[in-house]
Amino acid sequence: QVQLVESGGGLVQAGGSLRLSCLASSRSISSMAWFRQAPGKDREFVAAIRLRDGTTRYPDSGKGRFTISRDNAKSTLYLRMDDLNSEDTGVYYCAAAREVVLRREPNGYDYWGQGTQVTVSS
Repeated sequence: QVQLVESGGGLVQAGGSLRLSCLASSRSISSMAWFRQAPGKDREFVAAIRLRDGTTRYPDSGKGRFTISRDNAKSTLYLRMDDLNSEDTGVYYCAAAREVVLRREPNGYDYWGQGTQVTVSS
């Protein structure tokens, strides 16, 4: 079983930045991702990364203001978020998968963190 613990969320003003972190308890995973969920909405794919080579995948709309990265030595995943706006408010979840294929669907991931709240004030 892999445990994922997110941190770094909080309250930020519009236009500000945040960096989320996700610590994984095991290295028996091949890819990781960030999803977010706003109140009353479905869970939304934000970004994914393959741990062995750093290959990334973003939504079809493009990378935008978010950047995913990882530090394998620290077993930590990051999400850098810039120029935040109120539509970015929600719970951000870290996810991990045993397979190397980068999925955009939530059901493509085997493990999930508890989530960290991001609130952007306008």
